[in-house]
Amino acid sequence: MQANSKPSLAALPLRIFIKLGVLPFFLIAAIVIFTIAAPNFLSPQNLINVARQSVYLVLVSLGQMLVLISGGFDLSVGTVIALSSVVSALAMTWAAQIFPDTVWLVILIGASAGFAVALIVGAVNGIGVALFDVSPFIMTLGVSSVGTGLALFLTGGVPVSGLPFAFGDTFGFGRVFGVPVPVVIAVIAILAMWVLMARTRVGARIYAVGGNIKAAHLSAINTRGVLILVYGLCAVIAALTGLLLTARVESGDANLGGTIAMESIAACVIAGVSLRGGIGRVENVVLGAFFIILVQNGMNLAQVSSYMQMVLIGLLLILAVIFDQLRYRMIVKG
Repeated sequence: MQANSKPSLAALPLRIFIKLGVLPFFLIAAIVIFTIAAPNFLSPQNLINVARQSVYLVLVSLGQMLVLISGGFDLSVGTVIALSSVVSALAMTWAAQIFPDTVWLVILIGASAGFAVALIVGAVNGIGVALFDVSPFIMTLGVSSVGTGLALFLTGGVPVSGLPFAFGDTFGFGRVFGVPVPVVIAVIAILAMWVLMARTRVGARIYAVGGNIKAAHLSAINTRGVLILVYGLCAVIAALTGLLLTARVESGDANLGGTIAMESIAACVIAGVSLRGGIGRVENVVLGAFFIILVQNGMNLAQVSSYMQMVLIGLLLILAVIFDQLRYRMIVKG
């Protein structure tokens, strides 16, 4: 019995790596390193702070996951956050002058404007990739540049202030039964995404398109429609994040979401979402985003400089991609 159990135990890390990716190993290493470097790293209060801070990256990573599973990626999510923030803030300040006594109508108009501009960005990305066969890298990078320029043009580089107090008080700092409103919204989004990907035909079609787009097309799946849908959903989720961040900082800011595109891709890849498409799980992506924020929090507690943090996050992304390649080869070989 012992002779049979030893090979099994030795092969356990390999089986975990093939099934879940590199995330469990990165998570264990981070916990060990930062617990040694900062004794209060695992304190309940710090973990609660990490959970609260991870809401925004979790949301963006869910949208990024959709695009990655479909076989692409979206570099414009940070721009969508900034553009939706600026447009919604401008719409609110404009509506407040016309409807000064109806605060929630003003907020609704602002939110609708933010989601509308996100849908336009998502549609442009999706149409470029699906109908014109433009590389997702070139398409979303170009859209990102255009969107950033528009956000700065609309504001002149100055944050838009004068938003309704109820907007920030509710969606930035509000609580529902003691739970912060952004956390509640994130939980609802996670559940909705899990149902979409695990329990609906649309989710199955997204996996099919990412796994083999030619086979999906031969199976009568509208592959172009699926690609447009995933880029649109990704943009809408980014806009939701932009609105929550706008409520948090209580102003429309063209500088929001600066590094979140890279962080969301890193969170997904570390969580086992394949860059080749067709592979990825919602719950793992949530944990991957939590891991990225946990590492940033640990580096702050360990007094690592912000410049070195950028270096380390970049290295994590490179390592995750390398391990993704190794994992893919192991899966192919069976």
